[in-house]
Amino acid sequence: MEKSLIIVESPAKAKTINKYLGKEYIVEASVGHIKNLPKSKLSVDIDNDFSVVYETIAGKEDVVGRIKEKAAKAKAVFIATDPDREGEAIAAHIAEEVKDDNKHIKRVLFHEITEAGVKEGMAHPKKVDMHMVMSQQARRAMDRIVGYKVTPFIWKTMYYGLSAGRVQSVALRLICEREAVIQKFLPQEYWSLTAEFTTQHEDKFLAKLVKVAGDDPRIPDETTSNGYMADVRKQKYEISNVARKPVKRNPPAPFITSTLQQEVAKRLRMSAKRTMMLAQKLYEGQEIGEEGLTGLITYMRTDSTRLSEEAVVHVREYIYNNYGKEYLPKEPRLFKKGKASQDAHEAIRPTSIKLTPKVVKKYLDKDMFALYELIWNRFIACQMAVAEFEQITVEVTGGDYLFRASDQLPTFRGFLQVYDDIEEENTGEQGDTDPTSKLPVNLAKGQAAQLTDLLPLQHFTKPPGRYSEATLVKELESLGIGRPSTYAMIVSTVIDRKYVEQKERKLYASDLGMQVNKLLVSHFPEIFNVKFTAKMEEELDTIASGKQEYLDVMKDFYGPFHQAVEKASGLATTIKKSLQEKTEDVCELCGKPMVIKWGRNGRFMACTGYPGCKNTKPLPGDAEKTQHVVGGKCELCGGDMLVKGGRFGTFLGCSNYPTCKNTKPISMGIKCPKCKEGELIERKTKKGKRTFYGCSKYPNCDFASWDKPVAQACTYCGNEYVVAKYSQAKGEYIICPSCKQEVNQAEVVASA
Repeated sequence: MEKSLIIVESPAKAKTINKYLGKEYIVEASVGHIKNLPKSKLSVDIDNDFSVVYETIAGKEDVVGRIKEKAAKAKAVFIATDPDREGEAIAAHIAEEVKDDNKHIKRVLFHEITEAGVKEGMAHPKKVDMHMVMSQQARRAMDRIVGYKVTPFIWKTMYYGLSAGRVQSVALRLICEREAVIQKFLPQEYWSLTAEFTTQHEDKFLAKLVKVAGDDPRIPDETTSNGYMADVRKQKYEISNVARKPVKRNPPAPFITSTLQQEVAKRLRMSAKRTMMLAQKLYEGQEIGEEGLTGLITYMRTDSTRLSEEAVVHVREYIYNNYGKEYLPKEPRLFKKGKASQDAHEAIRPTSIKLTPKVVKKYLDKDMFALYELIWNRFIACQMAVAEFEQITVEVTGGDYLFRASDQLPTFRGFLQVYDDIEEENTGEQGDTDPTSKLPVNLAKGQAAQLTDLLPLQHFTKPPGRYSEATLVKELESLGIGRPSTYAMIVSTVIDRKYVEQKERKLYASDLGMQVNKLLVSHFPEIFNVKFTAKMEEELDTIASGKQEYLDVMKDFYGPFHQAVEKASGLATTIKKSLQEKTEDVCELCGKPMVIKWGRNGRFMACTGYPGCKNTKPLPGDAEKTQHVVGGKCELCGGDMLVKGGRFGTFLGCSNYPTCKNTKPISMGIKCPKCKEGELIERKTKKGKRTFYGCSKYPNCDFASWDKPVAQACTYCGNEYVVAKYSQAKGEYIICPSCKQEVNQAEVVASA
């Protein structure tokens, strides 16, 4: 009997889908993209209607061959890549490869990898959506053009190895502009007064001074504060007003991609990249006891808060049965559609109400379970009753002074039974907070209140807070920049390029990032700005919806972009010179002035006599920080050997440089296991992007290891060294490269 072929992206998804379909189907995985734009050339023919040339990805020839072979024998081919633009582009590439082997090609969409979800998708096959394919192609073409046209400009003006990106550079601009505001910010001092009052019932509470003679208090310094305090203490006080009113708090909407990344960052301290990796695994399927392989959540790249009618029915039944009818609203709750929402998929939710966190916990690792539980709780909460509170506001008056205190008492927790509140991330820098206290229940208007203490607090105005991953994603979404599938990549890219540093979960623009941003904004102000980038995102959406053609959008983009590139490129030499800072130092070799330039390892001093004189040296402050004596002596001149940093990592260099240019690699204290003569040293690949460990006798000995060797013999087989590895599941662990046995890290530390 002829079988039909189903092609998905991941082997995990293939395995899950296989379980739900009969023997008349074969499921194969493309393992992601099978084609890509070649890295070595632009691959976008600007003069030929922006046509794009894709090539089969190196190493994917066997995958493509296997798919073509099975397609030729299949009754029909169903392409079930992810239900988004990128998945549609992969589907188009697969269809292009197999069309000569099989004419019966259909596109199917699985919004959840469950039996119902798979059968629903298979029941409604369609053609590959070329509008979505061309929208994705436009994104790729724009990104490639920007990268290939602007990056050389940065090389010419700063140094080789830097890069620019259409969307990432706008994200960098946001971070740099925030950094500039923070650096220029001048804090202003101000004071507040908080009073402690005691009632006739000996109840104590705190209240803050909010009015003086009907106006807001202005207390700029300690002297003014002391003056107010002296006068405040002279007054007699009574409770002038007690206001009570009911307030309600609505539950949050179910997760979309951006809100999931933001909430996970706040609650679970995970990066956007890791969040999406774990969510992908939950979507593709996990082994869950008797259920077997099953997808646990719906598709996780979405900008819609919409829920299916079936899912709402099931969750309402669950709420009624587990919490009671008072926790169930009369009608299902609908959520407002976002302004830029494409509404292509449901919100992120559990695929089955039966798969409670309690049921799945023992089958998931710690982080995956925490993410699933958060998605579950948010989904349940979004259809629960509102939380209800009684808000109490108390005012205390004495003379010209009015003090106020507020409190909220819960009267019905509603959705908070499932999804409790968490403080929003602090948007400003760390600072003092005002004291607060719970209000006594029996306060009444007209009661006397004795001032028993007065607490002055000094404050300083704060700059806006630096972005975290979560708040940057929130800002990008609000500005219409990027889409659900791109947020995590945008953040990780600016960090990977070392334009941004992450410290204590905050994003700091590096000196390099600030300089690159300054260049881009100065010379491409119409391209690397929020409005232009958001407009391009909207135009990509119009291609996907069929309202605009690919060529028209590309022309709209390329016209102003090309003009900006031509203008900037003509000024590259002048710009490069303008970036050099003059110094009072002179070259010790030729006597010409030294200037400060940018290089791969940051700023450095260089002779203006280049190329005749190639003398360079670190900045005075940097030299003290990055170089230190290691105790050895130079065998050529007797000078101290220093640890220095270079393009390919750290090394030993003579302190008498440039008179003596002796250098040596830094040994790891491990003999080369291959030649037994050299020692293992840390090295970098040709482009300096990856670290590896090789023999100091290279090229005579070609031993190399991606894993870091550790100077400790294996306790199992006696091998001379072990290596440190890392995985998402285990974290960092030690393993023997010979017998593959894991070594107890405590033993390694103890013997070190």
